[in-house]
Amino acid sequence: MSTFGGIVSEFPEIRIDFFRRVEGYLPPLACFLSHVHSDHLAGLDTLRSPFVYCSAATREILLRLERYPCRLNYAKGLLEARQQTYKHLSSLLKPIPLETPTTLELAPNLELQVTLFDANHCPGAVMFLIERNDTAILYTGDIRSEPWFVNSISRHPVLIEYTSGIRTLDKIYLDTSFTKDVPFQTKSQGISELLRKVALYPADTVFYFQAWTYGYEEVWLALSKALKSPIHVDEYKMRIYASLSSKIGDHRFASLAGYMCGNARHPGCLTVHESVRLHSCEKGNLCSVADQPNVVKIQPIVAHLVDGTDIAEVGVGGGGNDFQRDAELGALSPKDIQTLQELMKKTGQVDDGFFKSLLQSMTPGRDMPLGLTMDLFGDQLTTSINKLNSMLAHKRSSSSGVTTPTATRLPRVIHFPYARHSSYEELCHLVDAFKPRDVWPCTENAEHWWRKGYSIASYFGDFCSGADFTYDKMVQATYPDPPPQDKEDRPDTQTSVQVSEDAEEPPSLSPAHRLLTESSGPKDRGDELPGPPSKRARGEADDQDESQRSLASHITDTDSAIRWGVYNRTVDRLYEGDWGSLPLLSTTDHHSNTEQEL
Repeated sequence: MSTFGGIVSEFPEIRIDFFRRVEGYLPPLACFLSHVHSDHLAGLDTLRSPFVYCSAATREILLRLERYPCRLNYAKGLLEARQQTYKHLSSLLKPIPLETPTTLELAPNLELQVTLFDANHCPGAVMFLIERNDTAILYTGDIRSEPWFVNSISRHPVLIEYTSGIRTLDKIYLDTSFTKDVPFQTKSQGISELLRKVALYPADTVFYFQAWTYGYEEVWLALSKALKSPIHVDEYKMRIYASLSSKIGDHRFASLAGYMCGNARHPGCLTVHESVRLHSCEKGNLCSVADQPNVVKIQPIVAHLVDGTDIAEVGVGGGGNDFQRDAELGALSPKDIQTLQELMKKTGQVDDGFFKSLLQSMTPGRDMPLGLTMDLFGDQLTTSINKLNSMLAHKRSSSSGVTTPTATRLPRVIHFPYARHSSYEELCHLVDAFKPRDVWPCTENAEHWWRKGYSIASYFGDFCSGADFTYDKMVQATYPDPPPQDKEDRPDTQTSVQVSEDAEEPPSLSPAHRLLTESSGPKDRGDELPGPPSKRARGEADDQDESQRSLASHITDTDSAIRWGVYNRTVDRLYEGDWGSLPLLSTTDHHSNTEQEL
């Protein structure tokens, strides 16, 4: 889920993907919306000015979008929902054509140039290249930077001066939804796997595809063509996609909702008729065909891992239930949480992990999807506040993000890899293509990064042309003390895991280099990192001390960081139970790679 606060330090007079008031800043002169996923719409429903610039597809979807935010009525003990739309923004939403440099006048003698690029994420999702004089930034929004995508934008006429080194981006505001060093299967690999799996089922099998948000349109098209069947969707979805085909005339959407050729109407792959094999109708109101017990469900995941487990798609990166019109809990203040805690204690519905989960689930300034379909609220759009506890308990039990597939030959649920966000490897490829001076993470938690020792320098420093990282300075200024070394904090989420053989090969990096980029300290501050325990402390013989001191006198900052990274990884694996291979400290990692036969 995006945590970006809307502020672009290079252009403080604009806001991107966050439309609430920001303390310490004047109201914006222009706003920009990258796409319609709910975590990028914070505050947009109450915006009255200024103009909001976006793609044409984003505008059409947003004007037809329906959301159901909830508020807590403590007096009645109820969750109260209301229908929310964005139709009132029709005069504020200003579409800009893609790949077209556009100059915007923000105020007299104050202009900037913006160019939109497709982000390979969902319909209408774009990146923003924003330029003024010698200052330029790239805001990616949510992005899937597959290899073909990076190669394509690298040679785009508007961007080639940045990818060729003629000019340098000051900063990339980057979608960091995934920073684990785990390669993802490409979208095409995921679709081909899905088509092979569905081909194994009998010809009369009915499938239900759980598309809970925008971004799976290519899967619909591939399934419809392979099985020679339209896909049944509800009226809500059909209205949205029909508007994209008729209003903006984009050829990519004609394949979904159909188009007119002369006097003839040519249907797309979507239909509102129920008597078909493929269904993707609303979860809370399934049609009679999709609700049958023998229906095979198709569920996308993020990636397959080599050990047979899957990284589950649990709404990572936002947009978790945009298609379903589910309830969302409005942003809670600390006072709201205290009042809720007191109320839950009175009803006996509180448990030890409830409020910790609530705080972890909330992103400042943004609503939280509840996973409660609107049929539970009834005609009055209300439900008991006690359902909030059971809902969060369910979210905690299902948020591990890892599933184990069954060994059944023809399972009732088909999983296939289809990530809508970039892997860490893909992000490095994107950053390396531009070599910006700085990178700012748009999905982060400063306290978590501080506790884990994560930094922009360790993640992306090797691919940047600068070494002065604003985010790292902000974290260091906010948390000047060393992080606590609790056992609960030991396991590192940045574990390197390989996937199936048909996935892209990771960059050729030595094990020590991987440990350096994953270590808890910035690589350019190796002299500030405490060293691992000395051999004397481990009870080794005194005659070893002289040689150790001699070796230490020649250790560089990089060597020190590598050794500290190996030490941290060793301790991590003590708790994780996964040892694998470690670089040789005594040889400074010169012999960690297998020798090639002559």
